[in-house]
This record gives sequence, C-alpha cells and structure tokens, in this order.
Amino acid sequence: MDIAGANTTDAARIRVLFVEDEFFIREWIAQSLSEQGFAVDSVTNAVDALDALMHITCAPIDVLLTDINLPGGMDGTALARRASELQPDLAVIYASARAATLKQEARVPGSVVLPKPYEPSVLGRLLAAAARATAVAVSA
Repeated sequence: MDIAGANTTDAARIRVLFVEDEFFIREWIAQSLSEQGFAVDSVTNAVDALDALMHITCAPIDVLLTDINLPGGMDGTALARRASELQPDLAVIYASARAATLKQEARVPGSVVLPKPYEPSVLGRLLAAAARATAVAVSA
C-alpha cells in the first residue's frame, strides 16, 4: 500500500527517533509518520534522545530526525555527532527553519538537511531513502 508517496511496507521496518521541542509540530509529524507506517519515538531534547538511543532495545533506531535548535544546552548538531558515535550507521536528518545557516562542517557526514516548513509525505519519502542509503552503505 502506498500512502502519500511512502511505501508502508518499507516504512514499517524503519524506526525513527524524532527530536522536536515544539509540541504541536512533534505531535503532528509523529502521528503522520506513524500513519505512513514508520515506528516513531519522539522526545523533546538531546538528553532524552541520547537516553533513548542507549536504552531502546526492541529494535535499533534507523534514522535520527532532529531539529537544530533544542532546549537544554545541547543542540541538534551536537546531538547528531554524539548519536553517530553511539551508533555509527545511524542516518541523520536535520530539520530546521534555519537550515540555510547550518554549515557543512557542523553536519554529520552523509546527513541531510530539511528546511521547515515541510510536508509530512515529503519527510516520509526522505526518511525511507535515508534509511535505505544507510542500509546499503552498511552492507557494502
């Protein structure tokens, strides 16, 4: 079945850790991704995201989707670097209204930057592509 352009059979195998401090954005996107077939764990800050990466044992996280500006002293770029140290094959997508200000050297290699606002269906296709690209790279 194809919902909004995302193949739900592919999406069902993809686990997303979504880090977004804005409540309504977090709830809307998490629900939309779940409806597209993704397994979504959502948190509001980097500390909770790192805790989730270290303690979720039912299935590994395939993609980290993080806002750049986060509360609590660690931004999305620092989170992504630390998360990549914990899980080197983790795909990373940064989402921000200030995406244009994110310098290449601040990004995790191979990461993708998605400017806000974005459509959930576009995000779903991007998540599936990022997870597939990482899976191919790991198996090679």
